[in-house]
Amino acid sequence: MSKSRIEAFTDAVIAIIMTLLVLELHEPSSADWSAFLVMKHKFIVYLISFVSLAIYWNNHHHLFHLVKKVDGWVLWANNFLILMMTLFPYATAWVGNYPFDWPPQALYGSIILGTDFAYYLLVRALVRANGIDSQIGQMFRYYPKLYLSIGLTIVALILGKLIAPIAVLIVNALILLMWFIPEKSIEKTL
Repeated sequence: MSKSRIEAFTDAVIAIIMTLLVLELHEPSSADWSAFLVMKHKFIVYLISFVSLAIYWNNHHHLFHLVKKVDGWVLWANNFLILMMTLFPYATAWVGNYPFDWPPQALYGSIILGTDFAYYLLVRALVRANGIDSQIGQMFRYYPKLYLSIGLTIVALILGKLIAPIAVLIVNALILLMWFIPEKSIEKTL
């Protein structure tokens, strides 16, 4: 099975998700800065979500440079990743409207956790399809950055529930710094 179709499909869906994300932003009610500042929460959450999706796309792009084979498990794992990413516009809009409330933050954090877990399943499916001795198998035998990301997202959800709901967004924004630069080991391999 060719990897080019899965890459093209994923690229298209992520582009659509990013477009839907920006469509949730509405123009300020007047032509002055105070009207823009009223919507600052929506804009900040939008930026965090956009950067999150861009990072997922960047890492997906780098990941598939190592792929030689794709099977049915990879297709389903990739579709699960896409499913989780399609929820970003909905959760982003809700958190943008209610940034200090627990239910929107819980949903947003859960979607990030689900997307990270889906990415993990995709990596495992790709290693399975390509073999443990393949480039992707060697590169992702142990993936501490992803494990740390999943763990920190769980911590963010706990802090959000126990301390302040906004902690979910803050911790997840900090996690993005860890992911901002794609895997250097993949770039060196290629």
